[in-house]
Amino acid sequence: MMFKTISQNATIVISLMLREIITRYGRRGLGFLWLIGEPLLFTGAVILLWSFIKAPYQHGIRLAPFVMTGYMALIMFRHMVSYSMGAISGNLGLLFHQKIKILHVYLARFFLELGGTTLAFLIVYAVLMAFGQVTWPIDPLLLYYGWISLFILSIGIALVVSALAMEFDVVERIVPVLMYAVLPFSGAFTMAAWLPAKYREIYLAVPIPHTVEMMRAAIFGEFVETHYDPLYPLFWGGLLAVLGLIMISRAKEHIDAD
Repeated sequence: MMFKTISQNATIVISLMLREIITRYGRRGLGFLWLIGEPLLFTGAVILLWSFIKAPYQHGIRLAPFVMTGYMALIMFRHMVSYSMGAISGNLGLLFHQKIKILHVYLARFFLELGGTTLAFLIVYAVLMAFGQVTWPIDPLLLYYGWISLFILSIGIALVVSALAMEFDVVERIVPVLMYAVLPFSGAFTMAAWLPAKYREIYLAVPIPHTVEMMRAAIFGEFVETHYDPLYPLFWGGLLAVLGLIMISRAKEHIDAD
């Protein structure tokens, strides 16, 4: 019975993922390949731009893999939060089907973003390896852990933001601005070790940099100073996910009433 339930839920989520791909990217042209192509183009453009305006090394770290780890993480986080805000309003009709639940809709969008950015990450990594810009990860498990930690943390933040957007229309206008405000604390363009010690604790109070620091520690090894707590982003991700689901459940009642 449990296996059957899991199988049914997985089928629903996969079906919703396919529907989301068609709705978002269409059936013609590159179609679903944009799911991978979009983060590839953005990351490639940033690496190319930085290679012209910055030195090949930043604090002893190669520029390309530094940008790759930070910008790929930033893309996944921003996409998960941005695309989650309209998840329910855009699929409200589907919830009249007895077997489709709110969680199915969110999981479909979350796993879609995870799959697209992960494939893009692997492609960029392979290209940089081919050009000798990066080696095989020193600690692959830490790299996976950092990436999944970011995914879980992004889920928590996305659910809370989505719940707020369901109740307050102004949230959808504020979030894009807040995304830019988060940039200095995202870990994408700096490392904790580069900051003065008195500001480092403030910086690391934000859970996102911990995930990026883990990925960079996994790739660059012990010769690059990193600062992170492996449980900190998971704690916040789990806490925010539970809070977000409670808020969404309450917000959905208001939508149904309308």
